[in-house]
Amino acid sequence: MTFYTRLLGTLFASVLLGLCLGGPSAAQAQEFVYQPINPVFGGSPGNTQYLLNTANNQNPFEGGGGFDRFRDDPLQNFEDRLQRQVLNQLSREVIQNRFGDIDLTQEGSFDFERFTVDVTPGPSGINIRVFNKQSGESTTVEVPRF
Repeated sequence: MTFYTRLLGTLFASVLLGLCLGGPSAAQAQEFVYQPINPVFGGSPGNTQYLLNTANNQNPFEGGGGFDRFRDDPLQNFEDRLQRQVLNQLSREVIQNRFGDIDLTQEGSFDFERFTVDVTPGPSGINIRVFNKQSGESTTVEVPRF
């Protein structure tokens, strides 16, 4: 017998002895209990601040701060709304001065620097076609008659 044959036989005997002595044993298990993380779904209330901070940091709006109605600044909201109303009023006045009373029930064409707007009333409503002079593209909007 060579050295390798004896080594292989010894190894085989060791494995066989280990299997016999260890033998099959009773399986051990424990009950699996699911515990949610989010407190809204029954998780620990201690997770609230962590989850809120994580969500706010992932929010792409307002630099990660997100919308928080409790931190909303009423004075900033008032200023924003006032600015929008002033700009809307100015745009109405510019259109009124440029075109006067626009009657969309009459056919007409308005020429701007880069656009031409054609208004065509029809039986189902008013068709407004906006033509881009530079690119040659046009868009048609149909305003239905009620």
